[in-house]
Amino acid sequence: MKIGMSHGAGGEIMQDLISDMILGNIKNKKVNGGVGLEDLDDGATIPIGENEIVISTDSHTIDPLFFPGGDIGRIAMAGTVNDVSVMGARPLAIANAMIISEGFSGEELERIIQSMDEVCQETGVAIVTGDTKVMENDKLDKMIICTTGIGIASKGAITPDSGLEVGDKIILSGSVGDHGISLMSYREGFGFETDLKSDVAPVWDIVQTALNIGGVNAMKDPTRGGIANALNEMTSKSGLGMYLDEEKIPVKREVHAASEMLGIDPFEVANEGKVIMSVKPEKADEMVAAIRKTKYGGGAQIIGEVTDDKHVILETSMGGKRILEAPIADPVPRVC
Repeated sequence: MKIGMSHGAGGEIMQDLISDMILGNIKNKKVNGGVGLEDLDDGATIPIGENEIVISTDSHTIDPLFFPGGDIGRIAMAGTVNDVSVMGARPLAIANAMIISEGFSGEELERIIQSMDEVCQETGVAIVTGDTKVMENDKLDKMIICTTGIGIASKGAITPDSGLEVGDKIILSGSVGDHGISLMSYREGFGFETDLKSDVAPVWDIVQTALNIGGVNAMKDPTRGGIANALNEMTSKSGLGMYLDEEKIPVKREVHAASEMLGIDPFEVANEGKVIMSVKPEKADEMVAAIRKTKYGGGAQIIGEVTDDKHVILETSMGGKRILEAPIADPVPRVC
């Protein structure tokens, strides 16, 4: 087998690589009974006394490094904060490693570091340690950032992505496809007449608001593979299904138009500042109202509910139904 771009783009091909080659060759996959590698959640946990330490690691190869709404520094910090947050843990610290190409602009590096610091100041997270390497300019495409995030939660308070319960309402914190479509439009020079920007943002405020209300059974941030991949991961792990109202899923006009032109399903496109939550039905309306008051949750919607059907079913605007399947891979490569 040869590794291809699809192996790192979310969806079924990447999941097969992880399950067959990576997990199949690692024996120790968890610590003290916590959430571990084989659970394939957004992070792992290490139980210590009355708390659980949450740890999540990520690498960032986005192209271009600067894009409408952010840059590689912002996405590296926000993405790591988000992976820790959707586990139900308060993010505390990040370890940061940068591999930089020889000849890279010092001014651009400083802009990237400043973006990283802005996200950390907004969320109260500290960059506590790191590493910097430089490679020959013909061996690396400009820059790679690798991050590891640390968070903390009370023991037993972790929110896995597999915790769906029949009857739960599904909350989506805002519009989908903004990141991938804005990035592709900018990168490929399609010239869409739009001010569309990436949604890259830390979601801890949204998550904390929801946790304070209570009743959150599962969470996930829909990055590579979009909401189609995230929703199918959640249902597959839970052995349940979902029934969703397609008209309730927010898609911006610009994203819809660009997706139509390019033949892309916006539900399969990466997001970088959204959360999917499965919550107890009696808490759903209160939670949506509270999330809409947060900085990044103004477009929150209840988009459906959990069923025992074992499929993700969309009710379309025409009144029909279709199965929303997990994508083979994200149609927009190198989005994070």
